[in-house]
Order: sequence, then C-alpha cells, then structure tokens
Amino acid sequence: MTLIKSISGIRGTIGGHAGEGLNPLDIVKFTSAYATLIRKTTSVKSNKIVVGRDARISGEMVKNVVCGTLMGMGFDVVNIGLASTPTTELAVTMEGACGGIILTASHNPKQWNALKLLNEHGEFLNKEEGNEVLRIAEAEAFEFADVDHLGKYTEDNSYNQKHIDSVLALDLVDVEAIRKADFHVAIDCVNSVGGIVLPQLLEQLGVKHVEKLYCEPTGNFQHNPEPLEKNLGDIMNLMKSGKADVAFVVDPDVDRLAMICEDGTMYGEEYTLVTVADYVLKHTPGNTVSNLSSTRALRDVTRKYGMEYNASAVGEVNVVAKMKATHAVIGGEGNGGVIYPASHYGRDALVGIALFLSHLAHEGKKVTELRASYPNYFIAKNRIDLTPETDVDAILAKVKELYKNEEINDIDGVKIDFPDKWVHLRKSNTEPIIRVYSEASTMEAADELGKQIMDIVYSLAK
Repeated sequence: MTLIKSISGIRGTIGGHAGEGLNPLDIVKFTSAYATLIRKTTSVKSNKIVVGRDARISGEMVKNVVCGTLMGMGFDVVNIGLASTPTTELAVTMEGACGGIILTASHNPKQWNALKLLNEHGEFLNKEEGNEVLRIAEAEAFEFADVDHLGKYTEDNSYNQKHIDSVLALDLVDVEAIRKADFHVAIDCVNSVGGIVLPQLLEQLGVKHVEKLYCEPTGNFQHNPEPLEKNLGDIMNLMKSGKADVAFVVDPDVDRLAMICEDGTMYGEEYTLVTVADYVLKHTPGNTVSNLSSTRALRDVTRKYGMEYNASAVGEVNVVAKMKATHAVIGGEGNGGVIYPASHYGRDALVGIALFLSHLAHEGKKVTELRASYPNYFIAKNRIDLTPETDVDAILAKVKELYKNEEINDIDGVKIDFPDKWVHLRKSNTEPIIRVYSEASTMEAADELGKQIMDIVYSLAK
C-alpha cells in the first residue's frame, strides 16, 4: 500500500490500514486540511467547493467521503460528477467557487486514486499552499462546523457541455473548416471520462466519423492508462487499417493528449504542444513556455515567428507561473499537456484536439506530413539509482562545474544545453534517484549523451 503526500495533492492506493494508502480516514484528514487552508486564504465570497472525478472504480467511495467532509467543514459542495480535470478547473471559476478537488490519479493504474487540489482560480495550489495543507493535516489542526453551519450538497451535470461550449467559442477553433475537412477520427479513452466528453466534443466540432476504443467509463482500464507508445498497440493497429486520418488518446483525467498518425505511427507526445503552438503563433504573436525536460522543437518553432521561448521548472504549477510572468500565449509540457490561456491555465486535451483539428484542416496535409514539417528530435529517459547516503546536491554541483563553459540552467536540477543537444538531471523528491533526460537529433545520440553523463555521476558518487 502506498500514500504519497506532495504539494500537488495526495495520491495513494486503495485499501489497507490508515496511513498506508488513500483510505477513508486519510481522505477525511487531507480534505479537512484543504478546507481549512481555503477558509483562511480565499478572497471569494461564495461558500462553494467544486468536486469532479474520473471514472475510477474507487471514485464513488472517495467522492462520498470528500463531499461529506467538506459539508462537515461548513462548505457547500457542487458535485459535477464524472468530469475531466480541465472541466473541473473551469467549473471552479464558472461557479465562482472558493476552490475545487479533482478525484483522479491521472495516468496511474486502477488501484490508485488521488485528491488534486485547486484554488479559487481553478489552478493547482502553489508550493507554499501545498505545504500548508500537509502541515495542517499532520497537526490535525482543523475544526468542523456545528449543526447550524453544515454545508449543503448539490449536483450539476452540465459542466461537460459548458466546457465544450467554451472550447467551441475560442477564436482559433474553426468548426467550419473542421466540418468541411470531413475527418475520420479514432479515439482511445482508456475507460474513463474521456469516453463521455470526447465523442460529444468531436460531434460538435463537425466530425461525423468517430471510431471509438475503450470509451465505456467503467474504470477497468483496458491497458496501462499512461498514453505512451508501449501501451497503445490496439489503437495503433486500428490506425494501420487505414480507417482514420488521426487518432487521439487521452489519460483517465483528460489533461494529456497523444496522437497517432494515419499510418499507425506515433505522432510523438512531445509534438502535441509543438504543433498546437505553431498554429497559435501563426495567428497570435506571443511567447511560449514549456518545462526544462520538454523538446527543443518548441523553442525552434517559437523563434521561427520571432518570439521568445522560456523554460520553467518541471511541474504544471511552475509552467503556469512562468507563462504568466512572460505573458505567454501558449505553453505546456512535453507529456502532451497543452495550456492555452485564452481558455484557462490548465492542461486541457479538449482544447488541444480542437486547435489541432483546426490547424490540420487549414494546412490540408496528412498527419504524417504535418509531423514531418517540424524539427526532429528524440528524447532518451534514464535514471541513476543511488544510496540514501549519497549527497545528490553535491554531485549536481560538481556536474555543473564540469560543464560551466556550456549554457547551464539550474532552476530545477541541472540542464546543460549544447549547440545541438541537451541533458537534464533532476533529483527525485521521494527517492534517492536522479532522472536523466537527454535530447538529440537521433535516439542513439540522445541515449549516448545520457549514458555519458550517467558515467560521470557514478564516478562522482564513488
């Protein structure tokens, strides 16, 4: 059994003893701590907190405990039912709520669930707020409401449609062009909420032919729910039959978007953001942001338009902070996470799909041709396992010194930028490992660079 407490929320497996997983007692404790923080910090006059969930088997149980606890803390609960992460984020501001809780363990397998915590802007809590929730929970420094001040409970199942309406209303979403293009689209929604909202979105975008895979929201994921190539054999085979122009794959909470070309090959999830950014920048001059571990192709595309690219520390909350600071018009993460401020500051696969199809319709190309129009890079992902006694910070400092003549970014570990490639070393917050991401123009070169740096780290660790 596992319980992971971090600033971005509380994740755990279901079952076992209290304190060992995400169980009713733990859910009560962290929900109460979150409610206490919101009570102290919100500037919104309403007394509402929005709750939405993905289709996990444990979702009903977790939802009941969370909603009851929030009412016990004196908050009025608006339960929006089965809803994606971006839908719940939008619902917070549409409701004028003080905050929101999304019940989803994102791409984790079915035995996991989590509480993702939002502020009054429908955005994730920052580091200080997250740490305060953990402190309050640890100290059990919360006080429940008396009988006259208990919260009320309402259900509102209209938010999937409101989310779709907001996507259709975006200036750069060209429904007429999509309808005229007469696309055939396949989708794999891994038996979660994407199976509810994506068919509705595509229909309203004017897509008449949709091939559905794993769209029943049962929570019994038919494959590992992370949208990586090794998990997507079924939809890739479906595409090889030549039935569709493009396939969209989402994770259980629909904030990540992977795509598959008409010939059954992966588009590359790093290139979801690159492609959408190309379309946005063509029509809206402005800056872009992604995290340090994302492909250099976004920087290249941004500079093509004479605009400025900036890198943030890893983590959605860091990307959003950097986007706001640099007035970015588009940003996100290389895991297929598109953040489009004209909609909201959260990764949103619905926005990604609508902008991608608009771009594809305007370009009049096959998906493989569109992909070939972008700079080609490959990312190798490795890890270095160390002993708990290893001073990881000292090792990273030595690596930085060794490469001081190259372009270095140390806002999150150490990233070394060479003229034609880069490597990024980040230490884990939860275990004694260093993640090593490297990118070059071939997979062999990326892997070789990663291994070269790993050898240096192992020699320093001795």
